[in-house]
Amino acid sequence: MVSRRDWLRATATAGAAISVNPLILEALQSQELITRAVPSTGERLPVVGLGGANTYSRVAREEDFGTIGGVLRALVDGGGSVLDTAAGYGASEDASGRVAQELGIADRIFWATKVNVAGGRRGGSRSADPVAARAQIQRSFDRLRIPRIDLIQVHNMGDPPTQLGILKEFKAEGRIRYMGITTTSERQYPALADVIRNEPLDFIGIDYAVDNRIAEEVILPLAQEHRVGVLVYLPFGRSRMWQRIGDRPVPDWASEFDAHTWAQFMLKFVVAHPAVTVATPGTSDPGHMADNLAGGRGRLPNAEQLERMIQLVESLPSA
Repeated sequence: MVSRRDWLRATATAGAAISVNPLILEALQSQELITRAVPSTGERLPVVGLGGANTYSRVAREEDFGTIGGVLRALVDGGGSVLDTAAGYGASEDASGRVAQELGIADRIFWATKVNVAGGRRGGSRSADPVAARAQIQRSFDRLRIPRIDLIQVHNMGDPPTQLGILKEFKAEGRIRYMGITTTSERQYPALADVIRNEPLDFIGIDYAVDNRIAEEVILPLAQEHRVGVLVYLPFGRSRMWQRIGDRPVPDWASEFDAHTWAQFMLKFVVAHPAVTVATPGTSDPGHMADNLAGGRGRLPNAEQLERMIQLVESLPSA
């Protein structure tokens, strides 16, 4: 798969380097980030945040704390706040907590992490060990170095009855503010829909992108109906879109909704959906973080423009 860094390098080599009028960028950066309300409380969050997996997790594992600090600084100084990580993302939690404390910005971050422990089989599905789940949650507190976590979600639909039950206890005790559940697998969406209908969720985390709109059919409308916030992972389509784009320039008409890079184009498609609370693309590059945040500023595409975006993407070769 082609990463954004590889795509930028390739397009520059091909003579198609991104050139955006600096005055346009300055004007866009001066605008406040769009915010969305968490349905269960009304708290408003910036619509673009940071994902702590993939390249971010790799940099954390390498203990490149300078790069981690640059990305976190770009997030909060650019008006963002949501950092989505997980116990399963290697060193991501620990590096983020350590660097945020050292920089004095921990209280400017909306901390979102996840729990999921392996267990035995129960009724044909894998069950979670409650003791191990509580221990993993405590490790997240220790790694993030904060007394209260904003959001913990059950990772990848891992034994919802057991692990959501534990999160309810932590929420009742005031140790976490919000709880939820995630999956980026379409085959788990029917089970996710059942959990949305039957559990008091604050958030779900899903896969949604301009080239992957399955969530529009059931999950996003259901989240709206049940007043559940939505975190979107992989808004660049697991990096598929960078390969499909090739050396094409951003279409001129994208400036009608203030998209001047492909990252902004893709993010604006995602956050234009009213069910989406925050998109959390991963990055280990402070410049990419700033570019991502610009996807949450200015105008968003209307229905006609969204359809035009879809038609454009569907005309591109598949990755």
